[in-house]
Amino acid sequence: VEIADRDDLYGNPRHPYTRALLSAVPEATVDEEPRERIRLTGDVPSPINPPSGCRFRTRCWKATEKCATEAPPLVQVEGNKPGHLTACHYPETADTVPAPRLSKDPEAAA
Repeated sequence: VEIADRDDLYGNPRHPYTRALLSAVPEATVDEEPRERIRLTGDVPSPINPPSGCRFRTRCWKATEKCATEAPPLVQVEGNKPGHLTACHYPETADTVPAPRLSKDPEAAA
C-alpha cells in the first residue's frame, strides 16, 4: 500500500507493487530506450481470503518470511516527502527505482 500525491507517487514509487504497476503504463515515445517492465508472477491475492502479513507478498520479488508473518505498518519511509506513506518491509530506494519517465504534462508528450 502506498499513499502520496500524484507527482511524488509517479516520481518516487516506494512500494514494489506500485513500481510494478507503473512499469506497465504504455510509453508514448519510440525514440527512447524502453523502460524496464516488471512482470509479476505468483498468485493474485484473494480479497475474500487475503494472505497473512503483507497482502502483496504472493506476487512480490522482495517477499521474505517476515512479509508472511507481519503486516507492514503504513509509515513515512526515510526520503519520502511529508504525506508520502508506504507499507512495506523492504521499500524501494533511489538506487532501485529508475529515473521517472512518466509525465502528466501533455506538452511533454508532444
